[in-house]
Amino acid sequence: LSSLPLSPSPPLSPSHSLSPSHSLPPSHSLPPSLPLPPLQVIHWNSPKKLRVKNKHVEFFRNLYLTFLEYDGNLLRRELFGCPSETDHNSENLQKTLSELDEDDPCYEFRRERFTVHRTHLYFLHYEYEPSTDHTDVTLVAQLSMDRLQMLEAICKHWEGPISLALYLSDAEAQQFLRYTQGSEVLMSRGNVGYHIVYKEGQFYPVNLLRNVAMRQVNTPYMFLSDIDFLPMYGLYEYLRKSVVQLDMANSKKALVVPAFETLRYRLSYPKSKAELLSQLDMGTLFTFRYHVWTKGHAPTNFAKWRTATTPYRVQWEADFEPYVMVRRDSPEYDRRFVGFGWNKVAHIMELDAQEYEFVVLPNAYMIHMPHAPSFDITKFRSNKQYRVCLKTLKEEFQQNMSRRYGFAALKYMTAENNS
Repeated sequence: LSSLPLSPSPPLSPSHSLSPSHSLPPSHSLPPSLPLPPLQVIHWNSPKKLRVKNKHVEFFRNLYLTFLEYDGNLLRRELFGCPSETDHNSENLQKTLSELDEDDPCYEFRRERFTVHRTHLYFLHYEYEPSTDHTDVTLVAQLSMDRLQMLEAICKHWEGPISLALYLSDAEAQQFLRYTQGSEVLMSRGNVGYHIVYKEGQFYPVNLLRNVAMRQVNTPYMFLSDIDFLPMYGLYEYLRKSVVQLDMANSKKALVVPAFETLRYRLSYPKSKAELLSQLDMGTLFTFRYHVWTKGHAPTNFAKWRTATTPYRVQWEADFEPYVMVRRDSPEYDRRFVGFGWNKVAHIMELDAQEYEFVVLPNAYMIHMPHAPSFDITKFRSNKQYRVCLKTLKEEFQQNMSRRYGFAALKYMTAENNS
């Protein structure tokens, strides 16, 4: 808040900083018809001035904090008589939305694909020194406020650059700022890019968030992860070595990092593959989603991985959704999938359609940490219409794949029908 008038009062002391740049000129410099008004100004240009001491400070502090937590969507209306370069885009968007059938039971799902979200890239300071060997890898993930506690742990496990998309309200963005400022771990890391996508609409735009984070990657490779996974210690360097070993620069490969999970909130994180296998045998760890969705990671072939010492290729199967490292120029995620369900499956299918090879790394692993169910998975489980719409979107996606890739995409239709 800058240059806001105060009511008449005794002058403030210099230490309480009436800004000299905003002081009024001498009365003799004003036209005779304009008497000098009894006006004082406080230049509220620094958070430190929250600590200023004068009788008006509570009023200004409350006003300042109100604006910090203001819903920015209320400020999106165009100024009167002020044309914008986005007017043409807005017209196209309105035309697209008008073509949607509002009586369609899946209308809200379809509309979400075209929602324009306010986005603040690099919300905090970011520094990245490019490596000279062209093997650098950025970890990519997305999150909302309820997963914020994972950030410090991930930073301890992954020393390389990170690109994160955060889905927050304006008020939550300020809470996030205070959280990071209070964390020695996060404040010591300059190579983490935080990109805020402000909340709007009914669904969690998971694939939009992933795309936002991917677009800000400035390394040749990216490891597409999720915020509730902890990568093994040393995975960053291992992936960089794999870039050279598997000639990633000159081939289309997706390197699969096998995924495991624990049901324990306190886990002694395995420091080697041997230790991980021991915890698997003891029942402390399981292959990811073993109990509820085996198909998602079955093609990884965990039985083979146990004894593998060299990378091995696996074939795509229906519902395959591994976590992979790919080149930065790989396809983005399909925005039609929001909330829970099929968001990663569709992306892996796209990679397969573009003839990426899936290569499992024999000494890599990541572990999913337990947490309460998300709001979206709860809706998926409890709302029949949600599941019906997801099935409809899946079918439309597969039809699009057939049009784009022709005969080669036939296997996706048959695999789905057989699954």
